[in-house]
Amino acid sequence: MTRSRSPFSTAAVALAVLTFAACEEPPPPPVYQAIPVATRDIVVSASAAGVVEPVTTVEVKSKASGEIIEVGVETGDAVRPGQRLVRVDPRVPRNALTQAQADLDVAQAQLANAQSQLKRSEELFKTQSITEQEIETARLQAANANAQLVRARRSLDDATIAFEDTDVRAPIQGVIISRAVEVGTVISSATSNVGGGTVLLTMANLDTVQVRSLVDETDIGKIQPGLAVTISVDAYPNRPFEGEVLKIEPQAVTQQNVTMFPVLVRIANREGLLKPGMNAEVEMHVGRRDGVLAIPNAALRTQRDVGSAASVLGLNLEDVNRQLAQVRDSNGGSASLGGNTARDSAAGGERRLPEGVTREQMDALFQKMRTGGPSALSAEERALLGRMRSSFGGQGGNRGGAAGRTGGQNTALFGGSYIVFVLRNGQPTPVNIRTGLTDLDYSEVRDGLAAGDTVLILPSASLVAQQEEQRERMSRMNQGLPGVQQQGTVPSAAPGRGR
Repeated sequence: MTRSRSPFSTAAVALAVLTFAACEEPPPPPVYQAIPVATRDIVVSASAAGVVEPVTTVEVKSKASGEIIEVGVETGDAVRPGQRLVRVDPRVPRNALTQAQADLDVAQAQLANAQSQLKRSEELFKTQSITEQEIETARLQAANANAQLVRARRSLDDATIAFEDTDVRAPIQGVIISRAVEVGTVISSATSNVGGGTVLLTMANLDTVQVRSLVDETDIGKIQPGLAVTISVDAYPNRPFEGEVLKIEPQAVTQQNVTMFPVLVRIANREGLLKPGMNAEVEMHVGRRDGVLAIPNAALRTQRDVGSAASVLGLNLEDVNRQLAQVRDSNGGSASLGGNTARDSAAGGERRLPEGVTREQMDALFQKMRTGGPSALSAEERALLGRMRSSFGGQGGNRGGAAGRTGGQNTALFGGSYIVFVLRNGQPTPVNIRTGLTDLDYSEVRDGLAAGDTVLILPSASLVAQQEEQRERMSRMNQGLPGVQQQGTVPSAAPGRGR
């Protein structure tokens, strides 16, 4: 008697075989992307947010006290210097002006009378008709009358000014941005009131405005007065405004444990489109290169990254290092910068030494520090070390690695020395290059590549490790899959259960 196999068990075994076969297939090898070296414009900028505000703001007050009888402007009106804005009740100042004019007339008459009496007294004194005391009295009366006239003229001038002050006029050319009073409001004088008087209007000159933006302290070192700036506001999203950095405030501001510095940006606002209080996005152009050879930052590698890159490409690491060493030896110790360079481990690249400092001097200096410590250095050697540190601190570099991992906070300005893999005769070849200005995406190529070269963008070392881990996991699944042999064949039937 022959037993037939269950169709369900046969299907299960077949499914297991297919699953094993799928697991046995190795994952696809990592691929690279070939990017040709091309010319492009590179712009490095620092971004910040701010608020549009007037450069000049004036609070308009009145020197006269009293009731407002007329307001001649509204918010948003453009006014010229000397234009009447508000009128205060002029009755009391007018009466004071009339009284001052009358007092002046009296003083003039008194002076004329005193001068006449003095003239007669002088004639009589010549004929000895009056005493010396009487002539002196006449002279005193004339002087007092003249002083009274001066006081009257001063009072008249003050009364005239007080009367004119009832008409509040624009001190500058600008726009009324706020209005605090209406007709019938009783105000106090700004000159006689201890509290400073009543604010009637606020006006500002909006021909030129400024944006007070807060810039992160990591970017503030790249900014200086005069830098070109592009400003965008939500009201005009497709219309950028041009300006320049006016100044950097010396006092930092801390918000949510982030240290920032206020930066004032001046913008011409001839059309009056920018209004005080608008939120603005400020982009400060730190550096710019037009029409230069550039490659993606993801193609850059430091010496630390060469091993993972060689592994991805299937190259022998010793052969790669040998090729790079040959190029360095042929160029006198540096692939692109010449022999007068030193390694900057913080930037992962080469840095040019200061003028007059050789690499041999630096090597000897570091050897002395390793054996005897900093105290073993002479004053001249310490000065040399200070020049080195200043040189390394002043030269830009792509801090944080080769693939643009700066996050926009430490964008390089002057680049450094790096390694890229280039297709030469169809084979990946390591090449030393020198980069210039770089942004988050591309770096300027200053030496080492030419137009028409093709650089390789490789997966990161973490991706390579992840793929290796996946292969190992599949291998473990292969060894532990129940009911399936290594070759993927169906096991034979148990004894005594055949035909």
